[in-house]
Amino acid sequence: MTTTPAPPTAPPKPSWDPRQPVVRPFPWLRPTIRIRLTLLYGGMFLMAGVLLLTIIYLLAADALRQGNVLPFQIVNAQVQVTPGSCEKLGGTTNSGDFMRGLEQCMQHQRAVALESLLRRSLLALLGLAVIAFAFGYAMAGRVLSPLGKITRTARRVAGTDLSRRIELGGPDDELKELSDTFDEMLDRLERAFTAQQRFVANASHELRTPLAINRTLLEVHLSDPGASPELQQLGKTLLATNERSEQLVEGLLLLARSDNEIVDRKPVDLAEVASQAIDQARTEAQAKGVELRGTRQPAVVQGNGVLLERIALNLVQNAVRYNAPDGWVEVTTETQPGQAVLVVENTGPVVPAYELDNIFEPFRRLRTERTGSDKGVGLGLSIVRSVARAHGGRITAVPREGGGLVMRVVLPT
Repeated sequence: MTTTPAPPTAPPKPSWDPRQPVVRPFPWLRPTIRIRLTLLYGGMFLMAGVLLLTIIYLLAADALRQGNVLPFQIVNAQVQVTPGSCEKLGGTTNSGDFMRGLEQCMQHQRAVALESLLRRSLLALLGLAVIAFAFGYAMAGRVLSPLGKITRTARRVAGTDLSRRIELGGPDDELKELSDTFDEMLDRLERAFTAQQRFVANASHELRTPLAINRTLLEVHLSDPGASPELQQLGKTLLATNERSEQLVEGLLLLARSDNEIVDRKPVDLAEVASQAIDQARTEAQAKGVELRGTRQPAVVQGNGVLLERIALNLVQNAVRYNAPDGWVEVTTETQPGQAVLVVENTGPVVPAYELDNIFEPFRRLRTERTGSDKGVGLGLSIVRSVARAHGGRITAVPREGGGLVMRVVLPT
């Protein structure tokens, strides 16, 4: 006879909630910064007070000893005055005159002693102040050194190096709690950025593959000589729509990748990048009757060559597409102290300044949204701004007198 095994019991529930903060049994024994600073500065004040009292006591004792020294001697019933003080006692025979002179002499001695005590006390106070400031500066640097470590780690993290951690040691005080919280935040940020990068990579593959298949199928059907004219026209329309979708996907993926700061930098000449962009846009410019001109001086920056070429190409293509008939596009590069400048200027319709506020937003154009236009997908200037920010630079757009725009990209060298 077989016995039916008993169903497995459910695992025991945890008796504590990990979301709740840890409660210490004796929180008042925790070596917090407030307690440490209280003990430190209280001890410094006590030591300074004891040292100051000791110095004052020694100086007062020395002043009293000097003040009690008689400025005269009585030898063989005659008064011999110490040179330099109490000359009035010399040769005095009247007891009243002698006592008055003696009283003036003692007052003079006390004044000299008090002056000496004050002078020495001021010198001692000055020395103690210097020692106190130096000791306080050293101790403050020691107490605040964890903040410097946190700041340095934050600066390295700002360069997209999310693998850095503070890992602060020492007593379990507020600074260690802050650093542990910062490390936990960095862990979550690293996981989030890793997930974003993984999503971008997966989306790049999942979105490009069906579009590439559609393009191949459409091209195969368009190459069929037996296809009807209506089918040929439909195929061309679908192929243009598919190409537009490919451009949109590429732009979105590039925009997602270029939002972070560039870590792997290499020397890139903006003049060479601009020349390559002009060569790629020359055919389109000739078809529209747009003249490409400009002087390009060497301007080397540290960055990613592919992304910087995308900046120049997007600006030149926009300048060619949004231009007047028989217009021109001027592309110049130059170097300034600490920065390199790329300027793309073109003719075209008059652009009000208030319409430039949203020109760098995705899917935005002048006077129109992205729908109903065949000049692009509305991501060119958004990508330019994102790439410029990733390189630590900026881009500005200024209306040109007579029509057109002046696009100015400034990058640090």
